Amino acid sequence: MPLSEHEQRLLDQIEQALYAEDPKWANTVRISDPRSHYKRRLIKASIGFVLGIVLLMVGVVINQIPLGVGGFVVMLAACLWGLSSWKRMNGFGDSGSAAGAAVPGKVARQKSRGTFMERMEERWRRRHDER
Repeated sequence: MPLSEHEQRLLDQIEQALYAEDPKWANTVRISDPRSHYKRRLIKASIGFVLGIVLLMVGVVINQIPLGVGGFVVMLAACLWGLSSWKRMNGFGDSGSAAGAAVPGKVARQKSRGTFMERMEERWRRRHDER
């Protein structure tokens, strides 16, 4: 949805005020891409996953079960963190993203389906209506 002319003028005024107040910060914010933040998180999650593997293997070799379990937990946490970063970087994580808006039928279909219990009740009704 495009901005009205009044909103666009206000946005331009705010932007000019930011540039006048702190040009270095405003330039940094303007050129930064949110995907680069998620790429860094993905790299850190990969490093954490490798660290978890190392901890798991060391725990197995020196027969320290808590260390091995800790390594597994680190691997699991790093994997979950990396997957969430990957989803957000590619636009799968938030429903208001451009990827979600690109498929309007999918969003409408999900809303019309209802909750899990409503779908189960509908199946139950259809099954009894067929008899």
